[in-house]
Amino acid sequence: MENPAFCHHRLPILTFSLLLFCTCFFKPAQSSLDTFLYGGCSQIKYTPGSQYETNLNSLLSSLVNSATYSAYNKFTIMGSSRQDVVYGLYQCRADLAMPDCATCVARAVTHLGPLCSQTCGGAVQLEGCFVKYDNASFIGVEDKTVVMKKCGPSNGYNEDEMSRRDAVLSGLNGAGGPYRVGGSEDVQGVAQCIGDLSMGQCQDCLTEAIRRLKAECGGAAFGDMFLAKCYARYSTSGAQFYAGPNHDSPHHGESEKTFAIIIGLLAGVALLIIFLTFVRRIFGGNGK
Repeated sequence: MENPAFCHHRLPILTFSLLLFCTCFFKPAQSSLDTFLYGGCSQIKYTPGSQYETNLNSLLSSLVNSATYSAYNKFTIMGSSRQDVVYGLYQCRADLAMPDCATCVARAVTHLGPLCSQTCGGAVQLEGCFVKYDNASFIGVEDKTVVMKKCGPSNGYNEDEMSRRDAVLSGLNGAGGPYRVGGSEDVQGVAQCIGDLSMGQCQDCLTEAIRRLKAECGGAAFGDMFLAKCYARYSTSGAQFYAGPNHDSPHHGESEKTFAIIIGLLAGVALLIIFLTFVRRIFGGNGK
């Protein structure tokens, strides 16, 4: 998704082309962030062309626009009657850069169309973000319903590895904040709450998600436990990869190196242009 903030028409043509190349070339691969994890819809339908449909379209547009500058936001679109009111929110994984967050939310919204056609409520969880809307208020309401559980294969119970897994999950449970990451050797874990929960609600939700994860995934190589308002995940022996808060991944490291190289090239080109312009003016002045 192109962000208009990157387009500056006053830049020289050459520099603008290079900057455009930069923003496209450095974007991390989106395939993993766009991976569809789960979705759900209400059974109640709205009438096509109704005020509710208009309000819903307005809400979804607001979610996508907001994701260009914030990792979480909630909206309420009011109507002339209670049945026309739409509530909605999105939550990006907290380690995502804003362009990646915006792209993910936009992709999630495109999933909602065919998945929840003309329904009064819907939710989609992609690898990098979550989007939900409904005509009944759910903002700030704790919900520990299990919406998705996935346990990887068991390669035989490894006591040391499972001890590290339990220690990582305990560390996540004891950490503060709505987004938590941890790791020990080949074990890593991540947990996150939706931003509309209070810290007390968030802790309560994550405690339940982690409890279920340990109890229901046993000695699995990886485990995902998504409740309606939070999730907890772990991976052992590189079974899955969860990016850390500083984008501490091999792909991000390579992107940073390449970014530094291109910025250096851009600086060199800019200096060369300034130098040639200066020389041309000197020799042009001497020729008069």
